[in-house]
Amino acid sequence: MNYQLLGHDLRHAAEEILLQLLPAAALRDAPDDGADDFCLSALTERDGEAAVRTTTRLSGTTRESVRTGKVEGMNEMARKRVLSELVKLGVYDTVAPALDTPPVWGALTGVRPAKLVRSMTARGLSRGETAARFRERYFVSPTRTALAVRCAAYAGQAIDSLNERDVSLYVGIPFCPSRCAYCSFVSSSIERSAALIPPYVDALCAEVRDTGALLAEQGRRVTSIYIGGGTPTTLSAEQLARLMGEIARSMDLSALREYTVEAGRPDTITPEKLAAIRAGGADRVSINPQTMNDEVLARIGRRHSAEDVVRAYHEARAAGFSVINMDTIAGLDGDTPASFAETLCRLTALDPENITVHTLAIKRGADLSDKAGNAARHDAVAQMLDFAHDHLSRAGYGPYYLYRQKFSAGGFENVGWCKPGTESFYNIAMMEEIQTILSCGAGGVSKRVDRATGRIDRYTAPKYPREYLSAGARIAAGKRKLLSEGEA
Repeated sequence: MNYQLLGHDLRHAAEEILLQLLPAAALRDAPDDGADDFCLSALTERDGEAAVRTTTRLSGTTRESVRTGKVEGMNEMARKRVLSELVKLGVYDTVAPALDTPPVWGALTGVRPAKLVRSMTARGLSRGETAARFRERYFVSPTRTALAVRCAAYAGQAIDSLNERDVSLYVGIPFCPSRCAYCSFVSSSIERSAALIPPYVDALCAEVRDTGALLAEQGRRVTSIYIGGGTPTTLSAEQLARLMGEIARSMDLSALREYTVEAGRPDTITPEKLAAIRAGGADRVSINPQTMNDEVLARIGRRHSAEDVVRAYHEARAAGFSVINMDTIAGLDGDTPASFAETLCRLTALDPENITVHTLAIKRGADLSDKAGNAARHDAVAQMLDFAHDHLSRAGYGPYYLYRQKFSAGGFENVGWCKPGTESFYNIAMMEEIQTILSCGAGGVSKRVDRATGRIDRYTAPKYPREYLSAGARIAAGKRKLLSEGEA
């Protein structure tokens, strides 16, 4: 699809909404060639008012829209926000009528809808007015509007409980027993990288010590810890005990409210590892089947069965964890609405405190040319998510955090569901960007959040384990600079 911008250079806004509505489109910033689908977005300004005229041709049908907004007296950031919104709404006006099913998130782009809710209420809108704006201006469905507003309320409660100087800690283990077919994270299969694990643990423990010293120097405490991956339980029980012992010795944990280890793959979980994790101070563990259908597990490269998930769950209960999370993914290859429903029914029968429902993210290289196939997939994923909402609500779970991914199947969302009082503070803090989070490990992204201004600064460690091993001094300096800038 060719597109052209006149009077503005808001390319990101135009491409973001076009790809959300037309994920199969190959976008080209080029004039109308008369043959291909085409979108023209033209901006004019007069007397403090901006007007965006959008003309879109799809499958031979042309539609037009004009959107206007006041920009007089605005600073550059506010002005850009208004103009970007007009561009997106104009594209939506001219593309959405051509779609078989209107997108549940309407014209709303971005990965953090609940954060937008909070920004609106911070500007003086009531929750009701914010919900009406979601539905009437952005065309978000009533169900998704309610979802965003509810998750924003959880974030607000978390903010009220925060001390400005407290931080959360993420520790990354970028190794897995094998690579899942859908995975887009940086993770190394131990079949190829087992020799890297011992030196990686050495380097990670050193980084934990450096980070603990930096936090002590600045008088900061850790409120939540999340050890994720990859698959942290790829490590041996002894390696897990060593890492968690280093965290306990190096950090001020007097304000710690939760400690999670992502066990993830049931084929890496043993009673010995669970005992080491529990003895190390963690009170939460995540066991992630993704599906309870053995055929789908085999298709996605998982080397375990649904019964292995059940075994691991009961072993975690026996080890004394107070909160267990279980992840699922809607839209996996070979999964159907019926088999996805069976997965959720089996998981709720186990009675974990948290269940996370992800939507499969479409890789950039995926074949999106099969319009009929993708339409059927969209409908199937929609049915899966509708069932999840109804079934989990009836089973006593409520949504507490939410995020979206680019290129997710159908443009849907990922939602954390929990029983009352068992929500994960770390997940809220990370997704809503309400607290400074320091990361240890390869590819770790440390984020300093200035709640007063909303500014977020980042430092990213080297992505791959082999590069990470020799980067200790550089990582320590990067995190020191990140935190010190916040003290200026």
